[in-house]
Amino acid sequence: MRRGKVRDVYDLGDGRLLLVATDRISAFDWVLPTPIPDKGRVLTQLSKFWFERMTTPHHLISTELEDAGLDLTDVETHELHGRVMIARKAEVVPFECVVRGYLAGSAWKEYRKTGYVCGIEMDAGLVESCRIDPIFTPATKAESGHDENIAFWQMAASIGSDLAIWLLAGSVKLYLEAAAHAESRGLILADTKFEWGRADDGSMIVVDEVLTPDSARWWPRDGYHPGRPQPSFDKQFVRDWLEASGWDKASPPPALPAEVVTRTRAKYIEAYERLTDATFAWK
Repeated sequence: MRRGKVRDVYDLGDGRLLLVATDRISAFDWVLPTPIPDKGRVLTQLSKFWFERMTTPHHLISTELEDAGLDLTDVETHELHGRVMIARKAEVVPFECVVRGYLAGSAWKEYRKTGYVCGIEMDAGLVESCRIDPIFTPATKAESGHDENIAFWQMAASIGSDLAIWLLAGSVKLYLEAAAHAESRGLILADTKFEWGRADDGSMIVVDEVLTPDSARWWPRDGYHPGRPQPSFDKQFVRDWLEASGWDKASPPPALPAEVVTRTRAKYIEAYERLTDATFAWK
């Protein structure tokens, strides 16, 4: 059906989709030539963990490959095992629903320049990585290239104020629930994005992945100190290496060295194990 930066999506033809989380990794709007082994399995299994905790309706039907009803070879079955979600079809809202509880990333950069974040006036004197009352900062969705942060009113003008307000409330609720769980596991949920869609019955449901290292900014509580960037459970090692490599970000990116791949894989797995209290099955 389509190929994203990380996921391949197939139409099963019966109102269901098959989402395959690959080991591809992207940075600076490029898909890198070097995969991170088992990354797709971490994303899938962590999304499953969150979906099963949610009281909010969502698209996940199953993560069991046999439930797709496909005629696969042994090689295909081995490759897909642990990295698939069978999901309800939905008409996806064309905006990322981002909730931020800490001032980091693009929000910090915008605040330094303007004192605002996505049209929201912030208090003066805030520092990088400081805690803030959760704010909703939508962004446009991009299949390739970079998502663009926008003001809430721009989203409301596109999809209607009633739906926009509903998405704001639903996204903040999910953020607060996840942040509370993370706190109990010694982690901080700095910010995250949710995607929503309208199912065939007209209901709004959460779609795509949720609260993974690819869609959320996770920090260790231990050692948290506002006023500087924080170590995170994501592709930080990849970004740091690319920044230092001399790559111009305009031409195809270089291959990643083995050490960066190994450390990045370990960070993804650590995030999974700390959040779920379970051992990653594919170690």
